Amino acid sequence: MSNKQAAETFLKLAASGRVDEAYERYVAPSFVHHNMYFEGDRQSLLDAMKVAHRESPNRSLEVKHAYEDGDTVITHSLVVRENPDEPDLAVVHIFRFAQGRIVEAWDLVQPIDPASPNENGMF
Repeated sequence: MSNKQAAETFLKLAASGRVDEAYERYVAPSFVHHNMYFEGDRQSLLDAMKVAHRESPNRSLEVKHAYEDGDTVITHSLVVRENPDEPDLAVVHIFRFAQGRIVEAWDLVQPIDPASPNENGMF
């Protein structure tokens, strides 16, 4: 499996609530991340992803674009929220791999404004 396929599968598993399985299969024990809302260790982000799924079990994630260059994979995804009062999200994940496992991650999130004047949209 390519790193790109692993990143996409990791995101799909995590988004569907199978967070433990996603981490067990694809995330290195030494994993670190750069999400500014949580401590930078593996367990903190794993726990946050489980809480997010419990709070929004019907949220969905669709990878729209994925790019692989060496040990780096970048995905551009649509997250559809279940609450119609909350905007959907455009999310960019950057993953660094070592020996087939995610060892480092960054994520950038932007709410999608349905009233945006840009006719090209986020995707």
